[in-house]
Parts: sequence; C-alpha cells; structure tokens
Amino acid sequence: MIQYQTQAAASSQHLNALKDSRFPPMTRDELPRLFCSVSLLTNFEDVCDYLDWEVGVHGIRIEFINEKGSKRTATYLPEVAKEQGWDHIQTIDSLLRKGGYKAPITNEFRKTIKLTRYRSEKMTLSYAEYLAHRQHHHFQNGIGHPLPPYNHYS
Repeated sequence: MIQYQTQAAASSQHLNALKDSRFPPMTRDELPRLFCSVSLLTNFEDVCDYLDWEVGVHGIRIEFINEKGSKRTATYLPEVAKEQGWDHIQTIDSLLRKGGYKAPITNEFRKTIKLTRYRSEKMTLSYAEYLAHRQHHHFQNGIGHPLPPYNHYS
C-alpha cells in the first residue's frame, strides 16, 4: 500500500510539474535556482472538534458533504495556515472553498466537518545538492567518471 501511494504521488507530481498549464515550463537556466521539497505526513488523528488542532503544528484534512450532497475533501500542510497568517476559522473556511463548497459557511456547518489532523516533516534539496548527491553515489557505484548534469530536455 505504501509503495502504491508513493508511486501514485510521484506520478502525480511528475504530471503536475510537466503538464500544469497554470505555470510555464521550466527552462534549463532555472535549474540552478530550483529546490525540491517533500513532506512526510505522519500521526494522523481523527478529532471530534473542528478546532482541535494547532496552527503551524498540524496539517488538517477535512471531509464534508457539499450543498449538492456529494462528499468532498481538502487538505493543508501544517505550514500553510501559518504562512498565510490564518486562524482556525479562516483556515477551515479556506479549505471548504478549496474543496468546492459554494454555499454560505455557518458555524453550524463547520461543526459537521470531519477533521483529521496530522504532522509532517519537510525535507528540501537544492539542485546543487541534488547534483552533488548524484555525483557522490555515481562514484560510489564504481563508475569512476563524473556524471553529466541531468538533462530531461534531451
């Protein structure tokens, strides 16, 4: 199951990076300025109260029934609410909109949300660090000559 989720996430991220029409394609000149971050999500806990989580500590995933009767979900990593300067209510309301909820948001509706909180550990690697790591492992594998920089354009 974990391997499947990892492969699915990697495939999804690959498609997002290469096929997302919201952003122009990366260029070779941008590579030295790129960073790749991965968040490992852990400690998932279902909670009874939609306010039972801490801004900047927990990521949250909400599940709700929209105005058309369909089940919807949305999630934010722990850093999102803190970076945006949001409190609990602003974060929940933003997630509801992210999940496609179009009706007015009331406190009564917020109480119907199923909320799961989690933690994450974020790891970031620069392109230069990636190249150094790739070069180091290439030599360790006995190849004995430097690898050219990765070029997905050729």
